[in-house]
Amino acid sequence: MRTVTVPARAARNMTVPARAGQRDVRDGSAVGAGTYPFECGADVVTGWHHHDLHQLEYAFEGVAQVETATARYLLPPQQAAWIPAGVEHCTTLTRVRTLSVFFDPAFFDQLSSARVRVLAVAPVLREMVLHARRWPIRRAASDPGADAFFGALAHVIAESLDQEAPLSLPASSDPLVAAAMRVTLDSLAVATLADVCAAVNASERTLRRAFLAQAGMPWRQYLLRARLLRAMALLSQPGPTVLAIAMDVGFESVSGFSRAFRRLTGETPLSYRHRVTAAAPRFRGNVGP
Repeated sequence: MRTVTVPARAARNMTVPARAGQRDVRDGSAVGAGTYPFECGADVVTGWHHHDLHQLEYAFEGVAQVETATARYLLPPQQAAWIPAGVEHCTTLTRVRTLSVFFDPAFFDQLSSARVRVLAVAPVLREMVLHARRWPIRRAASDPGADAFFGALAHVIAESLDQEAPLSLPASSDPLVAAAMRVTLDSLAVATLADVCAAVNASERTLRRAFLAQAGMPWRQYLLRARLLRAMALLSQPGPTVLAIAMDVGFESVSGFSRAFRRLTGETPLSYRHRVTAAAPRFRGNVGP
């Protein structure tokens, strides 16, 4: 079975280490906002860290996963992850091209929630993110034009925060539920509640109750969401057919897979693949902060 969205290291490390540190993405610069591109053909894990700036990470190609103490978020192409300042997180990048936009919190008057979320990116937001590339976060100084632009971009982002995409899985610090989640993800295509209960040495009644209390959703809903997120990651890459992907993540038929996929995303697996694999602008970048 292929594992794309949940690397083995990440699946076994559901809590934030005490030594997670702050990273200075400005490299000593005093600018209030700017961008940082990332492009790499290999897989990269950033390690647990946080910033003193808000971060919007937009994916052009490949798949990114942002993990926090309470959830893991899938960032497929043409979506953006919002990571508020101070939130401890670990990002796994799988053959991606992304552009991060960083903001001093002063650009936002107030935020309704200090948590990571994945946003459905409207065309105006995408074009503004692309335009922002001219102002790197590590430039020597800012200017009134840049500040005005990033102020307008911050306003668009603040309005977009209510348009959250359902592309996350809950995490848990409860040992029983965390173990059940790990077993489920490690055997996603063939997982059954009976098998998971046997693996974690719990009755079905006990696990159902604990899972609902800790995860906020029944185990079967977690399984379905995990399968669909894994499928989205696979569809974002060239290669396997829709039928092969459906079978790979545990669906017995393409029709059942398509119905579930459309309920979650609003589009068919094939139309989703065509959209997210469309040609994206090229830029050069190094490993991001």
